[in-house]
Amino acid sequence: MKMIRIRQVKISILKDEKEIIRKKICSLLKIHDNALNSYKIVKKSIDSRDKNNIFYVYEFDVDVDVREEKQILSRIQSKDIFETPVEKYIFPELGNQKLAQRPIIVGSGPAGLFCGYMLAEAGFCPIILEQGDNMENRVKAVEDFFENNRLDSFSNIQFGEGGAGTFSDGKLNTMVKDKLFRGKKVFEIFVENGAPENILYLSKPHIGTDLLRDIIVNIREKIISMGGEFHYRSQLTDLGIIHGKLETIEINHQKRIPCSLLVLAIGHSARDTFYMLYHQGLKMKSKNFAVGVRVEHSQKMINESQYGKFAHLLPPASYKLTYQSSNGRGVYSFCMCPGGFVVNASSEVGRLAVNGMSNHKRDGENANSALVVTVTSKDFGSGVLDGVEFQRELEKQAFSLGNGLIPLQLYRDFVQNKKSEALGKVIPSVKGGYSLANLNDLFSSDIQLALKEAIPYFGKKIKGFDCDDMLLFGVESRTSSPVIMERNEEGVSSIGGVYPCGEGAGYAGGITTAAMDGIAVAEKIAKKYYYSKKV
Repeated sequence: MKMIRIRQVKISILKDEKEIIRKKICSLLKIHDNALNSYKIVKKSIDSRDKNNIFYVYEFDVDVDVREEKQILSRIQSKDIFETPVEKYIFPELGNQKLAQRPIIVGSGPAGLFCGYMLAEAGFCPIILEQGDNMENRVKAVEDFFENNRLDSFSNIQFGEGGAGTFSDGKLNTMVKDKLFRGKKVFEIFVENGAPENILYLSKPHIGTDLLRDIIVNIREKIISMGGEFHYRSQLTDLGIIHGKLETIEINHQKRIPCSLLVLAIGHSARDTFYMLYHQGLKMKSKNFAVGVRVEHSQKMINESQYGKFAHLLPPASYKLTYQSSNGRGVYSFCMCPGGFVVNASSEVGRLAVNGMSNHKRDGENANSALVVTVTSKDFGSGVLDGVEFQRELEKQAFSLGNGLIPLQLYRDFVQNKKSEALGKVIPSVKGGYSLANLNDLFSSDIQLALKEAIPYFGKKIKGFDCDDMLLFGVESRTSSPVIMERNEEGVSSIGGVYPCGEGAGYAGGITTAAMDGIAVAEKIAKKYYYSKKV
């Protein structure tokens, strides 16, 4: 069935959307109401550049009477009205090389899950290894950590079924070009497994950690129903390599099993695994990343700054900020969580890192975001794994500074380089304990300068951003993987049979891009191999 696409349809936020949309479509296409069969929302965003005239911007696919379609397209000459293009994801036909064993995927974050999903659907019966717990037990371990500060270094905010993104905002927006519609496929799989349908068209889609947990479990069960298999508390600890090709893997320093095809979807915090792979000769190199603080404001203040007098009519506002400091550092906001919580995201004993988290409704009192500064080999050294040790040292200092709790400081005290002694108007929304401190003690003078220049600049963009009692939490150190694992055009690393994948391998940044890379790796495997289940 052919349809007509209409872009840039502007509708006032003050009007009843459902009431006006149909009339607007008919007006733009110059047709009577009875010629319009149905319409589907393709995209929806908010244009708030003019605070006195905020409106929704829609894109629709419209089904009209077949006799009208050609006439409409011929009489209306507009770049924003055209025949709907074909936008369908297509998985490749299987290759002709038979796999002797089932493929094994290490990691059940978005890269591992979506790689596993596509391979399972294609009949490969993948085995997924996860060093942490399944979702049900992982939630218990995380809640125990928040309440009692007892860290399980194998199952926590970073590790466990669903990956690090499960305990975040569940943000799905990405700037990646999606010519092959892998992102569309990711969203469709999410919706099929319980995600709200509006993620298919919202310009800034998100799920929320509360909904995402159940969706991940549904995806797991779907993979199992298609022949997949999950093993928890199963850490990859060694590779058995013969003549440059993978032959076996070791689990938990104990069990060794045959494996000729291994997908490494290990996440950006799998530091022990990075070291093991490096010593096994897997080629990788260090890459730049960013470190800094997580900041917290009143969500009401952010809403009013972004939407003015219309703030009460719109969903909780987000922001995205960038700045170039006088010392050449890039400073930017990252992983902004409207109406959310700052969380203790530690994964190693004696080290502390923070992250942000929101539920689906984003109805918390505060907004939080990472505010980070770029760091390079000039900061952490030229060795392949020096970035890992740079992160670890920062987290060790943060742990010490907060006496095992999240170190927290008011902005005015950060500027004056003194420990905070009391809170201001913004009351912390935190999962895990916190302790007042001086965050200047964490960072080099270059990073301090960059943050102290950027925050007043951001205050000119968002009124109140640089308020005295803005809260700063340390340390935000897990913005992305500190390494990138080399892989060729077929997706294979320097070790035959090993496929680096997702954020931990340096090829993604966030839930959607990691899932898309998981699909891309599944495609590369499928183009070469097939698997026949033994009866």
